[in-house]
Amino acid sequence: MKQEKSLKKKTVSGLLWSFGDMIGNQGIQFIIQIILARLLLPEDFGIIGMILVFVALSNSLVDSGFTQALIRDQKANQTDYSTVFYFNLGISILIYGVLFLSAPLISNFFEEQQLTALVRVLGLGVIINAFSIIPRAMFTKEVDFKVQAKVNMAASVSSGIIAVAMALLGFGVWSLVVRMLALNGVQALLLIFYRRWLPSLVFSTASFKRLFGFGWKLLVSGLIDTAYDNIYYLIIGKQYSATSLGYYTNAAKFSDVATQTLTATIQRVTYPVLSGIQDQEERLKQSFKKVIKLSGFLIFPIMIGVAAVAEPLILLIFGEKWATMIPYFQLLCIAGMLYPIHALNLNVLQVKGRSDLFLYLEIIKTIIPTILIVVVIWMDWGITILVVTIVLDSYISLFINIYFSGREISYGAKEQIWDLLPIYAISVGMGAVVYGVGKLLPFSELLTLILQIGLGVVLYILISKLLKIKEFDTVYDLLVPMIKKIKPAKTG
Repeated sequence: MKQEKSLKKKTVSGLLWSFGDMIGNQGIQFIIQIILARLLLPEDFGIIGMILVFVALSNSLVDSGFTQALIRDQKANQTDYSTVFYFNLGISILIYGVLFLSAPLISNFFEEQQLTALVRVLGLGVIINAFSIIPRAMFTKEVDFKVQAKVNMAASVSSGIIAVAMALLGFGVWSLVVRMLALNGVQALLLIFYRRWLPSLVFSTASFKRLFGFGWKLLVSGLIDTAYDNIYYLIIGKQYSATSLGYYTNAAKFSDVATQTLTATIQRVTYPVLSGIQDQEERLKQSFKKVIKLSGFLIFPIMIGVAAVAEPLILLIFGEKWATMIPYFQLLCIAGMLYPIHALNLNVLQVKGRSDLFLYLEIIKTIIPTILIVVVIWMDWGITILVVTIVLDSYISLFINIYFSGREISYGAKEQIWDLLPIYAISVGMGAVVYGVGKLLPFSELLTLILQIGLGVVLYILISKLLKIKEFDTVYDLLVPMIKKIKPAKTG
C-alpha cells in the first residue's frame, strides 16, 4: 500500500511539474510565435519549414533510441551514460558534416538558393543537442521535471527575446534560425549546469551493444515516424510554394502548442513510471487504463474545442494575412487529439521491451499514408485534401497501435475504444455546438471567442457531471487541494 501511494505521488507530482513545464514553455513560445508572425512573412516560416525534416531526422539519428533505453534500464550506470554520450557526440559531428556538404543539394531541390547557408548554420543545433541528451535522460528517469521546467522556461524567454529583436531589425528568416540555435544552446548549458554530470573517459562496447540492442529498433521506427511527420513540409515546399508552406508550418506549430504539450507531458512522465512496474502485470494494466481515460478526458475537449473556435482565434491573434491557415489548423487539431493516445500505447511496447514490435508497427503504418499522399498528388487535389490525409492516417494508426499494445497488457482495442467512446462523443457534441454558435454570433472576434470558450467549458462540465464520468471526479479531486493551497498564499 505504501509503495502504491509513493508511485501515485511520484506520478502526480511528475505530471504537475511536467504539465507546468510544457504549459509555461509552450506558452512563451506561443507568444513569441505570434509576435514573429506579425513581424515576418509567411514565406519566412515556409523556408524554415523546408529544413525541418532534415533537422528532425538528424536529431533522431543522434539519439539513436538510447534515451529510451537508458530510461527503461533500471541499472544504468556511469559507464553506460558515458558510452552513450560519446556515441551521441561523435554521430552528431558526422551528421553535421553530411548536412554541410548536402546543403547545396537541398537548396537546388527546393529552388531556394538561400537554403545553403541556412542549413549549414541551423545544422549546428544537431551538435549542440548532443550535449543535452544524457542530463535530460537522467532527470526524466528520476521523474524530476522541476529542473527541466526552469531550464526550458529560461531557454524559451532568452531565445524569444533574441529572435524578436532580430526580426525588428529586419533580419527576416535568420531571426527564426538564431532563435532555434539559441533555444538549443541555453537548454544544453543549463541542463549540464544543474546536473553537474561529466562523462568518464570510458567507452564500453558491452554497454553499447546492450543498450543499442534495445534502442536500434526504436531508432529505425523513430526515423520512419519522424520522416512521415515531416514529409508534408517536404511535399508542400516542393509541389507548391514557400508561402503555402508558411501557412501550413504555422498551422502545425500552432496546433502543436496543445498537442505536444499534452502528449509530451503524459508520455515523459508515464514512461519512467510504468517502466518501474513493468513486471507487475495487473498493476501495469490498471495504471495504464486510468491514464488512458484521464488523458482522453482532458485532451479530446481541448483539441476539438480549439478547432471549433479556430476562425476567431487565428484572426484575432495572427491577423487577416494568416486566414488561409484556418482549415489546415482545424484539421491538424482533429488529427492531433489522438496523438497522446498513440504515445501512451507505444509507451507500453517500450515498457514491455517490445522494440521489435514497435518497429514492425511503424513500417506497417507507413504504407497507408504513402498511398494517400500519392493519390492526392497524382489527382492534384491541393493542400487542404493533403492535410485531410493526416487526419485519416491518425485514426487508422490508432486502431493499429491499440490492437497490438493492448495484447501486451490484456487491455485490448475493443476495451480501450469502449472506455474512450463516451468522452469522445461528449467532446464532439460540445465542439459541434460551439462551432455552430460561433457562426451565428454577430460580434467581434474577441467577444465571439470568449462566448464560445465559455459555452464549451460549461457544456463539457455539465454533460460530464450528468453522465457521471469518473474522470471528472478525478480531475476535481486533484484540483481542489491545489486551489486550497494557493488561496492562503494569496490572502496572506
